[in-house]
Amino acid sequence: MENSNQKRNIDPQKISAEKLNGRFALLGVIALVGAYISTGQIIPGIV
Repeated sequence: MENSNQKRNIDPQKISAEKLNGRFALLGVIALVGAYISTGQIIPGIV
């Protein structure tokens, strides 16, 4: 269990990329909720 005590060295670019990915994912969820509220359909044009 020596590896669990060592500090992990994570690349700062990966941290910022994951933050950006999460923000775009939340933006997609907000767009999905907005489309559902305005049209009543989850995927407009299909159902």
